[in-house]
Amino acid sequence: MCAVRVAVRVTVTLVVVLSQVSCSSSGLRKVSQILGFDWKNCGQPDAPAVLKTLTVSPDPISIPGELTAAASGSTSVELSAPLALNVTLEKEVAGFWVKIPCLEELGSCHYSDACDVLNQLIPPGQDCPEPLHTYGLPCRCPFKAGSYSLPQSDFYLPYMDLPYWLTNGNYRVQGVLGSQGKELGCLKIALSLHSD
Repeated sequence: MCAVRVAVRVTVTLVVVLSQVSCSSSGLRKVSQILGFDWKNCGQPDAPAVLKTLTVSPDPISIPGELTAAASGSTSVELSAPLALNVTLEKEVAGFWVKIPCLEELGSCHYSDACDVLNQLIPPGQDCPEPLHTYGLPCRCPFKAGSYSLPQSDFYLPYMDLPYWLTNGNYRVQGVLGSQGKELGCLKIALSLHSD
């Protein structure tokens, strides 16, 4: 489940970061659809944290709207603070992939401690959000070594604003999780955004 935790963390972190940026940026647009969601592990074969399965439906995902997801994964080491997260965001432009710089904590950014980001999203002492709470899955550090799974679960996606510079198109996101200079896991996500 650590891989599930990593996937959930990356997803939650991206959604929260998008939400935080949208509150402080001008020229916002509403996201209406996410199309062609795909993922793969990009770490070494012996990486400690690995996502084994991740299914997301429907395609396209409408926002606002319902999303169904299931995931499983494992980690052979405890994931604890400080847990570095390096995110690389690229957009396809005229057939080439162009790296988007880190703007207002969104884009190709380095987060020195993903655990701290999670604590800001879900303060310590507060219950983990559903369905993590129902299935006894943790939502903040430390994450113990082991295998975990999130059964098929339904989520509601509210309206989401994007900064003006995050335009319609095809995107790739790579998240590399590390601690003390060692890579723990890597996940790549591809998707297309359509906004109003």
